[in-house]
Amino acid sequence: MTLWNLILLALIQGITEFLPVSSSGHLVLLPNLTGLADQGQVIDVAVHVGTLGAVMLYFWRDVRLALTGLPRMLTGRIDTAGARLAFLLMIATIPVILAGLVLHLTGLDDAMRSVAVIGWTMLVFGLVLYWADQRGPKVKQAAGWSLKDAITMGLWQAVALIPGTSRSGITITGARLLGYDRESAARLSMLMSIPTIMASGILLGGEVIATADAAAARDGAIAAGFAFVSALAALSIMMRLLRSVSFTPYVIYRVALGVILLGIAYS
Repeated sequence: MTLWNLILLALIQGITEFLPVSSSGHLVLLPNLTGLADQGQVIDVAVHVGTLGAVMLYFWRDVRLALTGLPRMLTGRIDTAGARLAFLLMIATIPVILAGLVLHLTGLDDAMRSVAVIGWTMLVFGLVLYWADQRGPKVKQAAGWSLKDAITMGLWQAVALIPGTSRSGITITGARLLGYDRESAARLSMLMSIPTIMASGILLGGEVIATADAAAARDGAIAAGFAFVSALAALSIMMRLLRSVSFTPYVIYRVALGVILLGIAYS
């Protein structure tokens, strides 16, 4: 794969992973709309590793809190803030892992990688995000995340396995409907991405390691590096903008892209 293709893929993944516009949808669209060869699992895993590093660095305080509480949580003691956060993140990740395994084993994940599916999910879930953002109250903050809300947001997250839905978009939608303010909704969504990306990497990592060669490893390292930088920048900008701007600009982008894609799919 050429350096330009690697940079393009990494930038797309890094910029769209944490914005509510669907990174997986954009990665599927790239070869479908440009004629470029599919990037393959090695690059997919690499760019996700890059974005994982970005979100862990940006939310390092929360990550450190969960890591320090993980040993207590594993022994059944959920009596500290760290153990509680680690427990809730684990609970919120279970639905997407189970749904992901079912789709992977049945082959339905590949069957849904079409322009039409992405067009509909971009459009429909973009409108749902707008509705939730305008309707949802702003009475909860991330510090008050509850078990019931973690389960609910986990179920919303599983829907994101449909390409074009957007993992961050659908979990933010769920959080806003539950009453979390915009910044808290985004923060919880980003924290939920950490174990989800890890689980995805583990699921595909064995296959990648077994088939990767030196050239693939080099390409993966380059892609991961650019994805890390672009994801960190996009995440930082979005979190700052949420203090004064709603999710409406992302909704407008999703609706416009969805309409264009549906026009292409059905023309």
